[in-house]
Amino acid sequence: MGLDDTRPWAPEPLAPGALGAERPAVPSPMAAASRRPDPPPADVCAAIEAVMGVAQTSLDGGTTTAAQLLDRARGLTRLQNLVAAELARTVARAESVDAAYADGLTGMKPWLRGHAHLSGPEAAAVLAAGRLAVRMPAVGAGAAAGGITPGQLAVIGRILTADVWATGDAAGADLPALDRLVAETALHAPRTLFAVCQQIVDALDPDGAPPVDPTEGRGLRISRRADGSRAIRGQLDAAGGEQVEAALEAIAAAGRCEGDLRSRDQRAADALVQLAALHLAAGDLPMLRKVKPQVTALIQLEDLADPDTRPAATRLGSGATTSNTVARQVACDGDVARILLGPDGLPLDVGRAHRLVPAHIRRAAEVRDGGCVFAGCHAPAWWCAAHHLVHWIDGGQTSLANTALLCERHHTQVHHGYRLQWDPDDGCRRTYRPDGREVITGVLTDTTGEPIDHRREPGPHLVDRSG
Repeated sequence: MGLDDTRPWAPEPLAPGALGAERPAVPSPMAAASRRPDPPPADVCAAIEAVMGVAQTSLDGGTTTAAQLLDRARGLTRLQNLVAAELARTVARAESVDAAYADGLTGMKPWLRGHAHLSGPEAAAVLAAGRLAVRMPAVGAGAAAGGITPGQLAVIGRILTADVWATGDAAGADLPALDRLVAETALHAPRTLFAVCQQIVDALDPDGAPPVDPTEGRGLRISRRADGSRAIRGQLDAAGGEQVEAALEAIAAAGRCEGDLRSRDQRAADALVQLAALHLAAGDLPMLRKVKPQVTALIQLEDLADPDTRPAATRLGSGATTSNTVARQVACDGDVARILLGPDGLPLDVGRAHRLVPAHIRRAAEVRDGGCVFAGCHAPAWWCAAHHLVHWIDGGQTSLANTALLCERHHTQVHHGYRLQWDPDDGCRRTYRPDGREVITGVLTDTTGEPIDHRREPGPHLVDRSG
């Protein structure tokens, strides 16, 4: 269904004990940044209006036959392919002219994550599809016609990489003909697409890739889910993998006892967590932002003391939100520090006696900001530096009010023309480009020129409920 302009959007009620429930509404630092996005160009506006009209068509009742539903699904699939291809083409062009720098970002992948709210893999897929369409025009034309799906583009791009294409060009291969072959295969014989692409690779580069340093192939990605759990994906070279496996096997074997019913995968995962816990407890890890690395969990004191599970009552240092059970687990062998953001709590203002932000002010800023406050940035608190909004050399105070968390990239940007400004009406910080225009995020844009009021649920904010 389409957007209903007649009814204001209202958030779902928060679960009991959730961050923000029954507490003063405090907007997220970036919540109002998407308040008034500029409308897209006229051609995109027309397309949005047309699709919204389609979305308002009723599919209930007996007026639509099964055949019509299938035809509708087929047509909408093509429409989806068309939109995906046009987005990829636009993103590739934006990358070629460094458009993301206008919003203070290094490329289109972080822009898609911070401004269009795509996940990391989704953003990477859009960017890869755009680059592929430039490299293989026939395939790009098939996608632009709606006949080649984003999934097919991912298969083609994964096999026929830019390096493979460059090797074929250097060898004098007829790349346009191969391009057309791949496009025809994707359109008319999709089941053979993988085999055809692989055959082209074998023909263009029969010797395979030249030998490289095996450690260059190492990679590790830890993806955080909404509930705070992690998915780990990566690969190691033979020597590195042997070392990691030996260390994990030693810990896993030492922890086994009679009646241990854990699977091998569970024992390996427990060993990895134990390895991290041992080094964190020993304190022999490198310093992180001028303090020893540690696991932090922000929670209301009454929620911590409550033995019952309260969903979404805890915010971890990474920014993930989870239940109070996790905080109780962390508190078993950790320190509990009381943090108040009001005038009766910690002395959050040390004036100009100290230039560097002390630990208690940084901790309060982490509670308040949650991470980098630059519009569109998702960097967690441990990536961030504590920035004086009014520079200390210019008379700025070392206080919570004059402190904001910024990742290294955006800390540099703010020192080179970008500006942060507190909006007292909306209770958030706004980000401005060097030319004075505001950096805005979000994908909902009005097609008539009138701004859409983006109502958002306030970001999680811990406050003292006793006062």
